[in-house]
Amino acid sequence: MKLAIVIPALNEEQSIESIIRRTYEAKDYIIEKGHVTSVDIVVVSDGSTDNTVRIASLQSDKTKLIVFEKNRGYGAAIKAGWNSLPDADLLGFIDADGTCEPRFFADLCSLAVNENADVALGSRLSKNSEMPFIRRLGNTIFSILLSLVSKQRVKDTASGMRVIRRTALNEIMPLPDGLNFTPAMSARVILGGSLKIAEKDMPYSEREGESKLSVWKDGKRFLAVILENIFLYVPYRIYNIGATFFLLSAILLMLNPILFYLPHHYLEDWMLYRFVVSDVFGIIGILLLSMSSLSRNVVYATLQSEKIRTKTPVYYIFEHPFSIFLSLFFFLIGTLLIFNSVWHRLLTGATDEHWSRYISMIFFYITGTIILLTFFANRVLILVKERVSYLNSKK
Repeated sequence: MKLAIVIPALNEEQSIESIIRRTYEAKDYIIEKGHVTSVDIVVVSDGSTDNTVRIASLQSDKTKLIVFEKNRGYGAAIKAGWNSLPDADLLGFIDADGTCEPRFFADLCSLAVNENADVALGSRLSKNSEMPFIRRLGNTIFSILLSLVSKQRVKDTASGMRVIRRTALNEIMPLPDGLNFTPAMSARVILGGSLKIAEKDMPYSEREGESKLSVWKDGKRFLAVILENIFLYVPYRIYNIGATFFLLSAILLMLNPILFYLPHHYLEDWMLYRFVVSDVFGIIGILLLSMSSLSRNVVYATLQSEKIRTKTPVYYIFEHPFSIFLSLFFFLIGTLLIFNSVWHRLLTGATDEHWSRYISMIFFYITGTIILLTFFANRVLILVKERVSYLNSKK
């Protein structure tokens, strides 16, 4: 099993010689302890304008050198390094700033082999880490965000030292070319569901030279790429969170009118506002549940077609044949609420039915319509999935 280590470098003249030497000296240790048979090292200069290329070229006996004439991005440099070593089974990378210990690749390779992990990363958030507080806080926030929508969890989503099985690349590509390469990879592995990620605390030191990372600008990019992958793989979980918020809000708004009506058997006019807002919140909640159901089927029909779906309550509301009877039940409730009023108006031309019944009727009619339309839209998605699967099997 061969390991390829890529060292992306942009104006790292202060540390490039040291990191090449340290990585080269760690080769025997990595082979001995990391379950690999050989280690190749490649440095990729990402448009450096200082002495990085000249210094790295003096280490030609230790490493291969790839030079980008113009800056193409951190992720682009790593991918170019991987492509230059097509026979490597394990693909690793380490930042050129001297913050990480190259010998730790032995631990990452062992982690990948022993735990059958597709991605093994070193966490910089250990107790003795020298990571600045603001970056530690940002990584913690990103980790919590991913944990809310996934069963897998890592502490350091943007770790700059990790090992990936080449066989996993098809599942995680394409990845961005910039510094958001690492959080994008973490998000795709964690959210995709078909790959396993493992993490181990590693030593982390203060960098040599000036950092290329902008906490604010790159932090926004990291957040954006994580949100993009959430909406790519598990959008339904975001919709479920939103639906829960609006439906609970609607119920809470109606508690006071309900508790008042039970002993008094009438409603006061000021409660009209609660009815209207609750009606709107309830409909928004149902719409979000509908989006949850539809987006879940889109994901499973495209990205996760081989995975067995878990049948959640949303499934029985919008996808099971029971959905048709449920929608008819809502239409019936809405009709019964205003039937006497409509009948009286047809006979006499007037009605004195209370406004609360019409507001409630609107909720039940719209909810029934959403359930029915979502059910048939899901049937279309299932038919399309079956047709596409059949066509693919004939290729």
